[in-house]
Amino acid sequence: MGSPAAAKELQRDLENKANDLNKFQKDIAKNHQIRKKYTIQLGENELVLKELDLLTAEGNVYKLIGPVLVKQDLAEANANVRKRIEYISAELKRFDSTLQDLEEKQNSKKDAIFKVQQKLQSLQAGKGKVTNDN
Repeated sequence: MGSPAAAKELQRDLENKANDLNKFQKDIAKNHQIRKKYTIQLGENELVLKELDLLTAEGNVYKLIGPVLVKQDLAEANANVRKRIEYISAELKRFDSTLQDLEEKQNSKKDAIFKVQQKLQSLQAGKGKVTNDN
C-alpha cells in the first residue's frame, strides 16, 4: 500500500471512528436526559408515598383523571404509588447499565481513534510502516 493511499485509508478510518464516537456521545446525552426525568418522577412518587403514609385509614385520597378529581381507596393509592416507584427504580437501573455499556464503547472508540491518529502521524512524518490492525 503506497503512502498516499495508506494515509487516505487511515483518514477514512479515522472519520468513521469519529462518527461512531459522536453517535455514542449523543446516545449518552439522550440517556442522561431520560434518566433525569425518571429521577424527578422517582422523587415525586416518594414524596407522594410519604404523604400517603401520613394519612389515617379514614383519610380521603383523590386521583386527578383528566380535569376531574376521583376518590380513590387509600390502600389502592398506596399500592399504585409503590408499584410506580418499583417500576421507575427498575428503569433507572436499566438506564445505568446502558450508560455504563455506552461509556465503555465510547472509551474503546476513543482508544481506537487515538491509535489511528498515531499511525497517521507516523505515516505523515515518514517514520515507518503502517500496520492495519484495528
